[in-house]
Amino acid sequence: MAIIIYDLECEYSHRFEGWFRSNEDFDAQREQKLLTCPECGTSAIRKVPSKVNIGSKSTVAVQPADAPASAPTPTVAHKPNSVDVATAFVMARQAIQALINHSEDVGERFAEEARKIHYEEAPIRAIRGQASPEEFEELRDEGIEVIALPVLPSEEELN
Repeated sequence: MAIIIYDLECEYSHRFEGWFRSNEDFDAQREQKLLTCPECGTSAIRKVPSKVNIGSKSTVAVQPADAPASAPTPTVAHKPNSVDVATAFVMARQAIQALINHSEDVGERFAEEARKIHYEEAPIRAIRGQASPEEFEELRDEGIEVIALPVLPSEEELN
């Protein structure tokens, strides 16, 4: 069984993690007020972008998922040291490899298969493949949870 891990936040900005079988499972639990903040107990919970950040030498722009399109995007400057960046890349590479090892490669049929799974026309399973930026946005607009995996530099390129 696949598990989706979401970063969650309550109305008082307490952040925590939730594990769900699907996006629908998250939505159902939230609507039934089964999700509560472990710190304050409120059931006003929303998904938020992950704070995981793989270092770069530029500023990073982060737009909350529920922010209006017209809202200004805050930027955060950071300067990670090279040891932290190398470690982050190793961890990211391991995470990506785990996703690859536990998912089915559907190639260029990714958008089509993701829709079939979302609309319960195909068995629920972890898939990976290629999608154009337009297909990616269309999937997100339909409420289909997808992520783009980065192509990471090799260990030699990091050194």
